[in-house]
Amino acid sequence: MSTTVYNVGVIGYGLSAKVFHIPFVELTPSLKLYAIVQRHPAPGNSAPEDFPTSTTGVAHLTSVDALLADPAVDVVIITTPPNTHFELASAALRHGKHVLVEKPFVPTSKQAYELDALARERGVVLCVYQNRRWDSDFLTVQHLVATNELGRIVEFETHFDRLRLEKPTSWKGSLKMDEGGGVLYDLGTHLLDQVFVLFGMPSAVSAKFVNQREGRIAAGEEPDSVSIVLTYAATGLLVFVRIGVISVETHQMRFWVRGTKGSYHKTGLDSQEDHLRGGGRPTDSDFGRESISEFDRLCIVGEDGRVERRPCPTVEPQTYRRFYERFAKAIATRDPSDIPVPATEAAKVLAIIEAARESARTSVDTSPIVP
Repeated sequence: MSTTVYNVGVIGYGLSAKVFHIPFVELTPSLKLYAIVQRHPAPGNSAPEDFPTSTTGVAHLTSVDALLADPAVDVVIITTPPNTHFELASAALRHGKHVLVEKPFVPTSKQAYELDALARERGVVLCVYQNRRWDSDFLTVQHLVATNELGRIVEFETHFDRLRLEKPTSWKGSLKMDEGGGVLYDLGTHLLDQVFVLFGMPSAVSAKFVNQREGRIAAGEEPDSVSIVLTYAATGLLVFVRIGVISVETHQMRFWVRGTKGSYHKTGLDSQEDHLRGGGRPTDSDFGRESISEFDRLCIVGEDGRVERRPCPTVEPQTYRRFYERFAKAIATRDPSDIPVPATEAAKVLAIIEAARESARTSVDTSPIVP
């Protein structure tokens, strides 16, 4: 039986398209890179140069309207800045295209639910690219929690700390939170999405916003660093989400999970992004593989009550290829349960972000609002 192949149009040709999407589209048998929209190709940053039509068959456009008007386009991937996502996704869905949107999805949970409703109305797939659900270290944490190896989790720390003394000049530094910009939407979406996958919606959110570069509390202003505490009243679990730009470490903290039977401590980031940025391919034999080293520490309470350090479990990497495999399957089946990251889940994560913003503004614990 032959596999139906779906033509993919990519809107935007920045880092996201080049590193996180096009390489995986090319590796997914049922997807074909059909067109790229780049408004202003330039020497050294040119989709037409990288994918010549004469040899690749890829069409090159400077207009989103032209892409959406093409009936041969089945799937649209949106990799532009987040303040454009709602308008572009709405237009693509109305044209009957399946849509994949980079994170941060949209600036508000209300917009996320509106897009989900539109996708259901048009009978097409809408998905959000929360790729870090397939990070190797997160899969290890997920395994430890699911198998109860650490017992009941009482505290969970997740960090995205760096040493970044200069403010970024991209949309990450120029867009306001109301537009889906800033560190809370850029990095916080990753961390909070992983927490949501593990534990679901919190009962309360408490947040502090800080400008570490300037040395002042940001409150309701635009922060460069955040500290968020999520409370899960039913189990007594506290989750600490921290993002900082002034962290002088050789090995930055990533996870610290404490349970009644043991704890897991991890430093350093998943290797996939650096591998791809460095010119590596998803087909490389070492892609997504992290060696057990001093960066991982698993401690377990033994039968005699003594704490001992044990080797961490080796979790077979699924990598970001698994995301695209599931996305392609969802397009083929139209089954909502096959969508790797549904818009409704992204909406709930955005509700947590909105609660954090309200808490930082008022200095009061806030409960996420979900329909």
